[in-house]
Amino acid sequence: MTRNSGILLLATLLLGLISLGVVQAGTAEKGSSKADELEQCVRPTDYMKRNHFEVIKHQRDMTVHEGIRATKDSLAQCVDCHANIDAAGKAIPVDAKGQFCAGCHDYVAVNIDCFSCHTNVPEGS
Repeated sequence: MTRNSGILLLATLLLGLISLGVVQAGTAEKGSSKADELEQCVRPTDYMKRNHFEVIKHQRDMTVHEGIRATKDSLAQCVDCHANIDAAGKAIPVDAKGQFCAGCHDYVAVNIDCFSCHTNVPEGS
């Protein structure tokens, strides 16, 4: 291994660790969301990481066009399961800096517009 490739490898590893820290940052207690206790989401994790927007969009169409509201794919169900709870027992908005939605969306530079209309904390919080 050359010196330059070693430096590049080290820089890549550091950047990866920093990125993980940014995504994991926040004021939530570790393991404080309902989702933290589950093996997978409503579908396998790898699928949801790549296709959650399609699932949400499909559910939106079912709700708006067909009036079907009560399914496992509703945005309210996502928020209820993925919202972390802070030390005071209060739900942290999923789109707050370092939280579930915001962490990934910031990482990939995608704007979250769902919560301009929809609630970002579980119902009853």
